[in-house]
Amino acid sequence: MSAVALAVDAHAPARVAASAPARVALLGTGTVGTAVLARLARWVDTPIGGRLSLVYAANSRQSTGSRFGIAPEGVARLLAQEPQASTLDAIASSLHGDKLHGEGVRIVIDATASEAVAERHAGWLAQGIHVVTACKLGQGASLARWRAIRAACAHGGSQYGDSATVGAGLPLIRSIRELQAGGDRIHAIAGVLSGSLAWLCNHYDGLRPFSGFVREARAAGYTEPDPREDLSGEDVRRKLLILARAAGVELEAGDVDVRSLVPSQLATLAKGDVDAALPTLDVPLRERYAAAYKNGEKLRFIARLEHAHEGNGRAEVGLESLAADHPLAGGAGTDNRVAIWSDRYREQPLVIQGPGAGAEVTAAALLDDVLAIQAAAAAAKKASIG
Repeated sequence: MSAVALAVDAHAPARVAASAPARVALLGTGTVGTAVLARLARWVDTPIGGRLSLVYAANSRQSTGSRFGIAPEGVARLLAQEPQASTLDAIASSLHGDKLHGEGVRIVIDATASEAVAERHAGWLAQGIHVVTACKLGQGASLARWRAIRAACAHGGSQYGDSATVGAGLPLIRSIRELQAGGDRIHAIAGVLSGSLAWLCNHYDGLRPFSGFVREARAAGYTEPDPREDLSGEDVRRKLLILARAAGVELEAGDVDVRSLVPSQLATLAKGDVDAALPTLDVPLRERYAAAYKNGEKLRFIARLEHAHEGNGRAEVGLESLAADHPLAGGAGTDNRVAIWSDRYREQPLVIQGPGAGAEVTAAALLDDVLAIQAAAAAAKKASIG
């Protein structure tokens, strides 16, 4: 079984409810994790909610759990008032069922950005525990880890739900895989893959300092607390690696040429000194904007994979000046906008656009994958019975 994310069948709830609920462990109770819990709480006492049982929830410091299930709306209180020690070693045992409640499908939801959690993905998958994640460090870091995840899925008969890793659930990875499943070859992929950088490019007017827009984006929660994480292009590199590998181009991280927006004097500063030094961004960005404006063009931070169908594609990430009518020059706010060229979309690319950031859409994408895994398992069990 290959490592794939599954799309949710909108009619699945009416067809699959006979087996034990999927047993779910949520890792991460920050912005995205809280949105996952809120969505689960809205499903309580509904057919969809009956398909899932949250049995464990944890952040980096505390955890709570019960084999009988825990109320999503009560997690924050339990973590504050009755916390247990948080350890990744407890995940597998926390997901085990019993004779009364059944084993059910076991699923880990990774709503963290943790390297330590991503390192555990392959191990859980090999044990038959499904993993659904928004963290890009699983498939968007080293090629060895990506291969380990694929091998673990095959060994454990498990699924890896990765819809939320790129585009916050936009049908990007799924479209690439479905095109290939239909015999199509992916030639190239290019797009705006960062919601924060999309917002900056869409709002920067060349008149006010770019650093002011960065501060505004940070205050709105569009960038990380240290905006260098967005401006460096490293997050976009990981997303491009995920898309490239899905398209069959097994690139190492170092194969992607990243042109960072962060000047060397800003890159080396301690985190506490970054805000005062943000004006070092202003002159370079004003010059880039002025040159683009003079030619009637727009600045966009673009990720590109070219010559993918030749098996050794070239990949790069950086700020580009695009014609106003270019397929990637549109969009607004934090929209992601991605173009895919293939055998069937050779002249005019397939363009996918929509919100590429936000806790609500990311949480929805995570739970879409969870429900799809549960539905597939229930259907398989029903087929095996008769």
